[in-house]
Amino acid sequence: MIARIVPSMIKGTIHAPASKSGMQRACAAALLQDGETIIHNPGTSNDDKAALEVIKNLGATIIPQQDGSLLIMGRDLNVVSATNGELSCGESGLGIRMFAPVAALTALPITINGEGSLLTRPMNFFDEIFPQLGIEIDSNYGKLPIKIKGPLQPKDITIDGSLSSQFLTGLLFAFGKAATKQVTITVINLKSTPYIDLTLKVMQDFGYDVVNNNYHSFTINPKPQTSTPLNPLHYTVEGDWSGASFLLVAGAIAGNIIVEGLDVFSTQADKKILEALRDCGCILSIQEKCIDVACNPLGAVLKPFHFNATDCPDLFPPLVALAAYCNGKTVLEGVSRLAHKESDRAITLQQEFAKMGIQIDLQDDLMIVHGGTGIQAATVHSRHDHRIAMACAIAALGADGEVIIEEAQAINKSYPDFYDHLKKLGVTLFFN
Repeated sequence: MIARIVPSMIKGTIHAPASKSGMQRACAAALLQDGETIIHNPGTSNDDKAALEVIKNLGATIIPQQDGSLLIMGRDLNVVSATNGELSCGESGLGIRMFAPVAALTALPITINGEGSLLTRPMNFFDEIFPQLGIEIDSNYGKLPIKIKGPLQPKDITIDGSLSSQFLTGLLFAFGKAATKQVTITVINLKSTPYIDLTLKVMQDFGYDVVNNNYHSFTINPKPQTSTPLNPLHYTVEGDWSGASFLLVAGAIAGNIIVEGLDVFSTQADKKILEALRDCGCILSIQEKCIDVACNPLGAVLKPFHFNATDCPDLFPPLVALAAYCNGKTVLEGVSRLAHKESDRAITLQQEFAKMGIQIDLQDDLMIVHGGTGIQAATVHSRHDHRIAMACAIAALGADGEVIIEEAQAINKSYPDFYDHLKKLGVTLFFN
């Protein structure tokens, strides 16, 4: 699909999409829950759909409710089997890294696969850690598909957290379910600690007892054994700061926007976008139930800023779109976290924004964006990366002409309503 974005000023109110990070974690927790769970405000992205399909294939029953919520009945993984012994996590990096340890709770052989860029992303940590936990594994030289056979046996273990926190999330869920005595996971070089905060919050909401020892280690205590509850556990998926960050940047560069449905006390890493918006000098009002962002009055320019995105690498694309409109050099730290996303995002951002006239330099772990030079009309490509498509669309709002985005449907991975929301805000766009 090709999207044609016409330069536009925006105005209006949008409710943030559901957090796919929260939704996928809620799916894992609901699968492992004794009894029923009702998930309110469920996500509808491709990653969310893949998570629902995984837990369904692992034995969960999913019943849509009239109010849009989902009733999920979990199952004992010792007596369920994956459909044909196969699971697909779609293109979700969190999905594969989180659900592989969860699926390994069963003693049945399972093949786990994925799609698109996920097939090229490194999964070496499975080969290293799973045998230590009693799991047989046969991987494709550290890539998908992987074949596993449990059951996982929780034990004190040390893992490397430098590549991703997502594998730790999966181990925490699996250990929480299976632990019969206290066990500890020690983590070296843990990155993206806010995402672990989110995992621990979901686990707490589902009754798990995990102690965070200053992110150096995590002590998992056996979950209290209770009879199956008569009433469902209710869990509400909060708004997504990752998707909303593009909307907030749009307000800063092209008009005025109010975003509702975001928890200002959230543990989501991408809430840090508020720091960049504050530092660049746009008009920003943070309230308990909404965030109001507007561009400066005529003649005032946005200021370049320095931002460390090591723990929130998904913010690089919206930050680059924002920095393109800041008058000077913006410095972003944490480039090393971008190599194994849906695309090599550092290179992709450099190349696609160059087509729109924005120079981006890469120096070791730094990205330097030369902003304030104007966005040029151009044809860009999403590289099948949802966040690249959204960043280009937002940057296009103040361009000197139409910006054409090829493979624009990539946004369906995380934010399928993105273009509809832009239209609601007054953006003129067309599809081919």
